[in-house]
Amino acid sequence: MFSLIIPVYNEEGLIDEMALRSVKAIESFTDHYEILFINDGSTDSTLHKLIEVRKRFSRIKIVDLSRNFGHQAAFTAGLEAAMGNYVAMMDGDLQDPPELLSEMYHKIKNEGFDIVSGKRTGRKGKRLRITTNLFHAFFKKVSGIGDMENSGNFSMMNRAAVNALVQMKESIRYLPGLRTFIGFHQGFVEYVREDRLEGEPKMTLGKLIVLGADAIFSFSKFPIKVCLYLGTLGTIVFMCAGIYVLIAKIFGFAIIGWSSTVLSIYFLGSIQLIFLGVVGEYVYRIYKESQNRPIYLVKKFYDAEPEK
Repeated sequence: MFSLIIPVYNEEGLIDEMALRSVKAIESFTDHYEILFINDGSTDSTLHKLIEVRKRFSRIKIVDLSRNFGHQAAFTAGLEAAMGNYVAMMDGDLQDPPELLSEMYHKIKNEGFDIVSGKRTGRKGKRLRITTNLFHAFFKKVSGIGDMENSGNFSMMNRAAVNALVQMKESIRYLPGLRTFIGFHQGFVEYVREDRLEGEPKMTLGKLIVLGADAIFSFSKFPIKVCLYLGTLGTIVFMCAGIYVLIAKIFGFAIIGWSSTVLSIYFLGSIQLIFLGVVGEYVYRIYKESQNRPIYLVKKFYDAEPEK
């Protein structure tokens, strides 16, 4: 059995097209499948559209979350509900073409891969393209996790890889990083990412920054190393400054005034604030994990045969 997971949030205008293309793409390689739409607390008519589309496509199931828990939590809900031996994840904006699912499926079935991810070789449209590319390049550099540059949520896994992935129970999640972390035999399918058919992108610059912070703090000690380097540099600089001031006083050419003192205080204060901010980010994540709250809550699961 094959499962496709698609989280949606306020995507009422794309539901019909997404369902039609997904069903057509999946039926090109299997007849035994399910499509799990995860309604992540949509405030428009997305849920109503999903219920209506189930009347045409009986293999569609809906996981209706109690509120908006976020993209990564919605994918997690789908992973834990999926019944398939092969499970794919796809964003709900049709920027990732469902027509590539056939190629991913055959790579896993015939070429021995456990995980196949979509690797973006380019992007149509200009929205957040440069920012996203910089983030992927930077994350690959600092995380110590290779082979994931320009790959996002769009992927397919066999059941063994899915079982390993759902064992990752942290509250603050970055699934592309976790998917790479679990290992297994991983491959890629290259494609050019489409622009949105309609509407505004849900991944704004602010959300991308938050997701980037979650990824970096979860998989890298880079922020702590930056603090260490800054602290070491500041110590060296002010040791040299102290030696200079001492020599200046001995030989009588010390500069009279408070400029150097004030600048030193501000510089050291700024470094301390950076340190506190970085430590605070790690403490916040420890606190969130210690709460042990559910990653998501389901309001209703539409899995029975729809009424005709």
